[in-house]
Amino acid sequence: MPRERVVFVHGAGSFGAAAWPRQHGLALDYDCLFLKRHGYDAVAEPLPPDLEADIAIICDALDGGGHLVAHSAGAVPAMLAALRNPAKVHSLVLCEPAVFSLTRDLPATAAHRNLQQPLFDDAPLDIVPGVPTLVLTGGWEPVYEEVADFLVSTGAEHRQVGGNHRPQDTDAGRQAIREFLARGHRTGDS
Repeated sequence: MPRERVVFVHGAGSFGAAAWPRQHGLALDYDCLFLKRHGYDAVAEPLPPDLEADIAIICDALDGGGHLVAHSAGAVPAMLAALRNPAKVHSLVLCEPAVFSLTRDLPATAAHRNLQQPLFDDAPLDIVPGVPTLVLTGGWEPVYEEVADFLVSTGAEHRQVGGNHRPQDTDAGRQAIREFLARGHRTGDS
């Protein structure tokens, strides 16, 4: 019997399996794919972001359906891929998701965007209806807690597990991801 696929989408910095050091053990139970988003290379300088290329990479990895686990800026293309192909996404796990277009009018996000505006591309996002979602935050930065609270208002679960911007690297974060995936959720239509 084939194992369920779990697709990991990194944020900035490390990519592939290096971006997910505490999730490698999931490969014992799942078909894990640790993606490399567009423009990341072990030797060459990073290329400018290409949201459509990232979405295509994620959609290709979800060929037969599966779970998406995304960190920080990787949550943007992951959520857009889920919006475009909701039947292929069994669940979403978003670790400190930088999906600030969802909360652009809320206080912490507005202040953050004002400070960081030159870095933002306004990717229009929406929630992904019907896809079970877990949001992990580190409890260190109000802007991520604001995003988590917004997603909770749409039906997502939220766990604040510590670890600053890498909650997935804490024992509690690793366990939360494992437990959420183990619930099985839906078996999307391929």
